[in-house]
Amino acid sequence: MFRTQCFRLRNAKKSKQKHPCPRKFQQIEPVSISTQLYRHLRGAIIRGELHPGQALSEAEIARQYETSRQPVREAFIKLSEERLVSIQPQRGTYVVKISVSDVLDARFVREAIEVAVSQDAATSAPPSAIKELRNLIARQKEVMHGHNVEFLILDEEFHRTLALSVGRAHAWRVIESIKAQMDRIRYLSLDDATPITRLIEQHSRIVDGIEAGDATAAAAAMRSHLREIMVSLPDIATRFPDVFESS
Repeated sequence: MFRTQCFRLRNAKKSKQKHPCPRKFQQIEPVSISTQLYRHLRGAIIRGELHPGQALSEAEIARQYETSRQPVREAFIKLSEERLVSIQPQRGTYVVKISVSDVLDARFVREAIEVAVSQDAATSAPPSAIKELRNLIARQKEVMHGHNVEFLILDEEFHRTLALSVGRAHAWRVIESIKAQMDRIRYLSLDDATPITRLIEQHSRIVDGIEAGDATAAAAAMRSHLREIMVSLPDIATRFPDVFESS
């Protein structure tokens, strides 16, 4: 049975049926229903609203969102490609546990891309992009006390803005496709994560290097920033053993 909070889809409206929290799609966004389902299920898995090992019912989700089972099936396939769910024939679909090796692999690839982006930005990012990055850091400082979820959203926007500032939209899409496991760790560690003040300081050093036109400094700052997860991961795996795959 699909048991979680009802997602608030932008183009969904409440139904008068008695089924709890039904949702009905309307084609307002220029994306398919399966893509919308994928996005919201993916977010729920990353935030921990859908728990590792939890069974997902294709029929139940289709009823809940008042759609056919085909878009749900397509969403499950996309999620399985990111190793967020496991589709087991004749048994069902389950949210996968976090793989430490997957987290480390994703971090490795992300570092390679974002270090290169930072180097590019040091030589070609326009002043308007640097100003926007500074503004995002200022907003991060405003929410750094007791607003961890808001900080994570602004952190995501910082990295996306940096990639787009040098025309690396495809590179950012690649990062998005691989970083889901890293994001699951970040939400697990919300209460005991790397201090937000340190992360903001790291963001500032990245932008300092970019603004100074120092590709080496920008790259080093980004590399250090993305390696923070390697420090916290062992402790998180120890504190939440039920959500990680066995070694």
